[in-house]
Amino acid sequence: MRLGIAILAAEATPLCKTGGLADVVGALAVSLRCAGHDARLFIPGYAAIDRQRFAPEPIERLQSLTVTLGSHRYVFAVEQLRLADSAVPVYLLDCPVLYGRPALYTTDPDEHLRFLAFTHAALLACARLGFAPQIVHCNDWHTAFAPLLLRTHFSSEPAFSGAHTVLTIHNIGYQGIFPAAAAGDLGLGPQAYLLHQDDLRAGRVNPLRHGILYAEALTTVSPTHAREICTDEYGMGLQDSLRARAGELTGILNGVDYSVWDPRHDPYLPQHFDPEHLAVKVELKRAFLARMGFTCGAQVPLAGIVSRLAAQKGIDLMLTALPRALERREWALMTLGAGDEPYERFFAELAARFPGRVVFARGYDDELAHWIEAASDLFLMPSRYEPCGLNQMYSLRYGTVPLVRRTGGLADSVEHYDPASGVGTGVVFNDFDVPALEWALDTALDWYAQPEHWRRMVENGMAKDFSWARQTARYLEIYGRLAAK
Repeated sequence: MRLGIAILAAEATPLCKTGGLADVVGALAVSLRCAGHDARLFIPGYAAIDRQRFAPEPIERLQSLTVTLGSHRYVFAVEQLRLADSAVPVYLLDCPVLYGRPALYTTDPDEHLRFLAFTHAALLACARLGFAPQIVHCNDWHTAFAPLLLRTHFSSEPAFSGAHTVLTIHNIGYQGIFPAAAAGDLGLGPQAYLLHQDDLRAGRVNPLRHGILYAEALTTVSPTHAREICTDEYGMGLQDSLRARAGELTGILNGVDYSVWDPRHDPYLPQHFDPEHLAVKVELKRAFLARMGFTCGAQVPLAGIVSRLAAQKGIDLMLTALPRALERREWALMTLGAGDEPYERFFAELAARFPGRVVFARGYDDELAHWIEAASDLFLMPSRYEPCGLNQMYSLRYGTVPLVRRTGGLADSVEHYDPASGVGTGVVFNDFDVPALEWALDTALDWYAQPEHWRRMVENGMAKDFSWARQTARYLEIYGRLAAK
């Protein structure tokens, strides 16, 4: 059965991106379309989107979509484009007063309105387009009110008479909470009883919780994380709601877009390689070391980090473990990232303390991220929690051994190497503490000094397949089950 699928998200590659959400949404939409389904993507029309590059065209009959939220009134104009090399229709819902800002996300007091209005406008656009999706797939807190809106504001809309809802939780740490005093912005009137009453009494409204309460199916981005978020340790205050819906919660590991992330044809690299041509990886490493100002030779192990610099990513462990390891062992470190100022300062000071061995590039650069994956020997992801993670899967394909903590998608995608059997793809540690990370670093450096084991690990990792075609089938199982109701 060919399904109509409306995907609502705050960001999508290649149009706008701050993290893995964009990669997943863009790749899933393309994969669903390639599988023969009518998948359509709805995202906000941010000012940051390069309209000259993507050339969206206005949809004439959708230039004055009016959304009223409490005392607020917004007028949207809808533009359409197609994702490169695919037939996926993308609808940009533009409202300059909401999205004409320097960043995708803000700390402005109307942040909840920016995404509540977008969600409302996306559903309204579906109806005006005559698009009657069987599945409305919302993502994270930004669009988590969609199931509740379909149950209330759009309950009599013919376009949604056969619609079923799915919510994917990409990062439970971001919930979009806003004050209960603004609950009227939802415009529920006599149906306000549908809001979570305990939260209201506590003075807050939690968009993500309402998605969990009202979506027909819930997914998150790895099987291990699906179990973790039902616990008090990882549920971020939503564990009770998640445990109540555990029967509808499925963990589906994110896929990798190998058309973008593959050393066999990476457009950012001057040379390409596969498991039979690992000498090219060494040549790329040598060129990268020279380009970035390292003074060590290519025989020294190079570790890479490409990360948002936040507590979730295990940076607190690195504050102690990395300087100690750099003092004790001969290795080099390349970090690309931005985030919390104390963490940015730490990496800048680390580079100053170990010149020629440590380099820090503040911010995000797509080309540099690809080079780090290709040139590094080791990739560090000691996360406190990691719903899925993508870089560890990119690393495996690039022959870069991931060092990860056993949590979430890291646990599901990296297997600790066993020298006795030659089975495994990386270095995995359990406890979230400094000694455990130091053990993992020492273990990795010891194995690097044993070329036969290191090459086996590299080859094992490069043989792994985390393609979207495999993962999309899991989403289609859920969609099909709902559509058959």
